[in-house]
Amino acid sequence: MGKKQSNSKKYEIDMTNGPLFGKIIKYAIPLMLSGILQLLFNAADIAVVGRFAGSEALAAVGSTSSLINLMVNLFIGLSVGANVLVARAYGGNQKKELSEVVHTAILTAIVSGVILVFIGLIFSGPALRLMGTPENVIDQSVLYMRIYFLGMPVMMAYNFGSAVLRAVGDTKRPLYYLLLAGVVNVVLNLIFVIVFHMGVAGVALATVVSQVISAVLVLRCLINSDADYKLVLKELRIVPDKLIKMIQIGVPAGLQGALFSISNVLIQSSVNSFGSVVMAGNTASSNLEGFCYTAMNTFYQTAISFVGQNYGAMKYKRIGRIAVICLGCVVVLGVLMGNGMVFAGDILLKIYSTDPEVIAFGKLRMHYILIPYFICGMMDVMVGLMRGMGYAIMPMLVSLSGACLFRVVWVYTIFQQIRTLECLYISYPISWTLTFLIHLICFITIYRKTLKKNGQTA
Repeated sequence: MGKKQSNSKKYEIDMTNGPLFGKIIKYAIPLMLSGILQLLFNAADIAVVGRFAGSEALAAVGSTSSLINLMVNLFIGLSVGANVLVARAYGGNQKKELSEVVHTAILTAIVSGVILVFIGLIFSGPALRLMGTPENVIDQSVLYMRIYFLGMPVMMAYNFGSAVLRAVGDTKRPLYYLLLAGVVNVVLNLIFVIVFHMGVAGVALATVVSQVISAVLVLRCLINSDADYKLVLKELRIVPDKLIKMIQIGVPAGLQGALFSISNVLIQSSVNSFGSVVMAGNTASSNLEGFCYTAMNTFYQTAISFVGQNYGAMKYKRIGRIAVICLGCVVVLGVLMGNGMVFAGDILLKIYSTDPEVIAFGKLRMHYILIPYFICGMMDVMVGLMRGMGYAIMPMLVSLSGACLFRVVWVYTIFQQIRTLECLYISYPISWTLTFLIHLICFITIYRKTLKKNGQTA
């Protein structure tokens, strides 16, 4: 038993004691690699389709991403709630609370996944038509989405299961599981598309199979654990007060993501109006941006877990140091990755398409989005800090007004007067800057209030 305990402990990180910088980096690197690997699932889909099934198939797969995000973000947000509650219970050494949160989270994940299957099957077609998806790609887009959504129960199980592991500091094992699943995904992509000529259906099916593998592995890890977050299948149940807290933190997070996706769907619809070649270039650039965003978003997730554990342990002073380190890391990473990708734009875009027009439109978007992308990372870290402290409504409202609402207004006013891609793309960095500044003011106010309430000084 002692040996097993040491095996569980070696993957965990005590975030409440000792120097923070080294632990944050130790936590963030496997998490970053996991996020990038997960993104490779979609990148492999897009690259294989673009090279072996043509630009129409590329546009079909790419045009679904913002709509998929819109449909799943509300449910993914609940896993953020699970992360915060697990981190708090673990940091405060509340064993019963920890077990109840874990079992509530996993059952919620499975139920959410089943609901999403029906949402995807029923609404994919009407939603894509509402977005103005061109007739030459609509059928392939609908087919891709419907197959993709069949894998939602396992996708949700993986997301919630890995949220539990992240909350206790274990970011290594989810990385190992995704690595195996990612290899399977790439191999199946090539077989289904090149050998069996299945096109978009093949890449969607490969993604679903890989998600099944990653979900089974993460659930097996929780079931075989001897720690307080062990998953016992016969004890799966919804503990009402835990679900309510998960909803209070998670639904604003998910709602924010979903409503952000509405603004992205609106911008995607505006991009669609320029035709399938622009759509293809936009898709390729967006996919590359995803790598930079996912890497930066690591520090948003890191902030949630580190703040959650320290808040649970009532070590509020450490939250200020966590904020400074996470913001510093995200700026350095965002500047290096964003500018590096712009510099290597021609080479990177050729992975997705060899069409010179597609590459030109891809580079145009990259210049407007990637160079100032670090501001987006800073904005997200501020949200993570506040969510870790249990504040969910405030960052949601600020993000929705500062970024989402701003973009919607921009599309219906400024863009209507200047109907160019440049005008469309520049709305992103402007909205990030506004939102970050408001978040910063809110965080400083909350942090000082928390310290004062508990008799501490900054």
